[in-house]
Amino acid sequence: MRHLWKKGKRALAKGLLAAVLAAGCLLTPSGAGYADSPRTIRVALFADIGSKYKLTVPAVTLLSSQAWSLAAEDGGSVLVTVPSGAKVRASLDGYRVKVLETSSWQTAADAAKKLQSTSDKPLLFLNSKGGSNVYQLYTGTYASESAAKNAVDRLANAGLSLPADQPPVIKGGKHLTAGSYATQLEADTARASIAAAGVDAWTAVVPSEGGGSRYEVWVSEAASDSDLDAARIVLRQVLPQLSLTTASAGLMIRTEAGLDLSSETLAPHYAVSGGAKFMASGSSAGIQLAERSKRTYRGSLELGGMNGSLSVINELPLEQYLYSVVGGEVSSSWPAEALKAQAVAARSYALAQGMRFDIANVVDTTLSQVYNGIGTEAASVTSAVDATAGEVLKSGVNIIEAVFSSNSGGMTADPSEVWNNNGGNVFASVDSSADSSAVAAAKKWYYVQLPGGTDGYVREDNVKLTGEKTAAGLDLMTATTKDVNVRALPVLDSSVSPVGKLNPGENAVVLAKVLESGSYSWIKGPYTSAELLKSLQGKTSVALPSSIISLQVTERGPSGRAVQVKANGNALSVKYPDLYRSALGGLPSTLFDIVPSGSYTVLGADGRTASVSGSQQAGVLSASGMVTQGGSGTVVMNGDNKARVIDASPGFLFIGWGYGHGLGMSQWGVKGMADQGNDYQKILQHYFQNVTIVKE
Repeated sequence: MRHLWKKGKRALAKGLLAAVLAAGCLLTPSGAGYADSPRTIRVALFADIGSKYKLTVPAVTLLSSQAWSLAAEDGGSVLVTVPSGAKVRASLDGYRVKVLETSSWQTAADAAKKLQSTSDKPLLFLNSKGGSNVYQLYTGTYASESAAKNAVDRLANAGLSLPADQPPVIKGGKHLTAGSYATQLEADTARASIAAAGVDAWTAVVPSEGGGSRYEVWVSEAASDSDLDAARIVLRQVLPQLSLTTASAGLMIRTEAGLDLSSETLAPHYAVSGGAKFMASGSSAGIQLAERSKRTYRGSLELGGMNGSLSVINELPLEQYLYSVVGGEVSSSWPAEALKAQAVAARSYALAQGMRFDIANVVDTTLSQVYNGIGTEAASVTSAVDATAGEVLKSGVNIIEAVFSSNSGGMTADPSEVWNNNGGNVFASVDSSADSSAVAAAKKWYYVQLPGGTDGYVREDNVKLTGEKTAAGLDLMTATTKDVNVRALPVLDSSVSPVGKLNPGENAVVLAKVLESGSYSWIKGPYTSAELLKSLQGKTSVALPSSIISLQVTERGPSGRAVQVKANGNALSVKYPDLYRSALGGLPSTLFDIVPSGSYTVLGADGRTASVSGSQQAGVLSASGMVTQGGSGTVVMNGDNKARVIDASPGFLFIGWGYGHGLGMSQWGVKGMADQGNDYQKILQHYFQNVTIVKE
């Protein structure tokens, strides 16, 4: 938790394009007050909840190793039973653009491929019409009719080679019912008869009043009431024998033909229509959601709509949710007492949320707590959750919002350093020296200068000291193997090319020895003025300078975290101090120092200081008494024999400690305290003040 208050092609008989439906049961019914029960929790996986959370997809793919069902949320009427191993697709029946209709799968697939990399995501359906099969290519869904209109304009200029008589047109989720039937076979037969007249028609399954389900034949897919009225007039002219009424809520049954655009692959597709919600549940093995990294979830998946987009909410027992959260937040190999502490904190945080996200208690990202479904469960975690079942942290009569972060860097944050509040009597800056457990087994790195003047970092197990020193008293080292990488920062990163190589027999000057960059300590940069200005855009309330010449932490909070940073002497005001992390290039924490990489400060005999840049031709007095010229590659050393290289190009290094906001519980500190023999109650009461642990 990081935020306060992570095939095969088959033939289809004409007119019969949907999967066979059968009876089944819903695993867990859902009611208006059910989500508020401490026994269940609602986790948003996909949803558009405005400024609170937005992660959307046009459709989802569901799969389980056991049979499962789609049921109506209200009353639990089973509408669809899905056999084990069968893929099912689902989307929101909303605003779409119909791009193309053709009898050629390849033509439709080629057009869909061109759209895959655009913002107008394709959906390719197979339907029967006028006595033959047709492929219908759509894009969307879109949040509004105006958004769909904008898509029409884009698609008309997308170079798709569309037939002149088929311009892209807006479609929507308003339908007319052309008949109601007791079985799908009867509905399919009626649908085929209507489609033979050249009219688009679909079978739909809808909940019946008082329970059960029925089948309807739907026609028209109008975007507005006026479009629906116009469609009614046309249909009465073409098929005067039909009795047409406005369709209500249900699942519109389609056949998707574009799961794999390299070959025709078919799957049943259910469009959630009419503002209803439907529950996918009934498999004790869980249901996989392909679009969420193929994660598998316990409980049920609620399919609905919000703000014009498909919403997918995982509803499950709270304790089962914690099986995943604890294993997603920390390593399952950690000591049992650390896992118990995490379980109690995570349970407390979850229960303190209420319906923070309108249709859900929490989301599955670090905006709430990391939740990855069954995949992050482990026996050790399950045991820790079960051993603390129902236990929460309370301050007085209230369950606290037990926030935590990965590593506080040796000292947890004070609330004033994070979100500009006092945190009541629960949160305070406390010692967290046990955070160093994060680097207990990590290699150290040498900060070195190569013979050509390049500086960088080499890991200690690839080099050795020669026993010799420079005239200034700095150690010399050489490589123990060929082509040792010299890296820009003290961390292995295959995505970044090394700045140089060091070979046996070549000597490098040791400037410092540092910890490997990670959650406990880190080095970022150097960032140029242009990079920082780009990152600061929109994140500070003051006008930004054209160039950043100086950058300093000018005020710190109780734990030493930056609460004010000035550029060129002017404060970079942010809404709350923790925003400095994102404002300054995505720093791991606000517990940092800023070091200008292209300048250094000289203290004169008169007590005055002066800044000298690497581009100036300044004389530098070394420990040997020799004077060298300042410039790129110049090494400066202070009175503590700490040295660094001054670059010709100005920039700013950030040297910091900790990972995350730092408030409340430090996860690596928890591990360290558990390693030292502390139990979970003592650990929790160290990080949270004035709390009791209560079994609810």
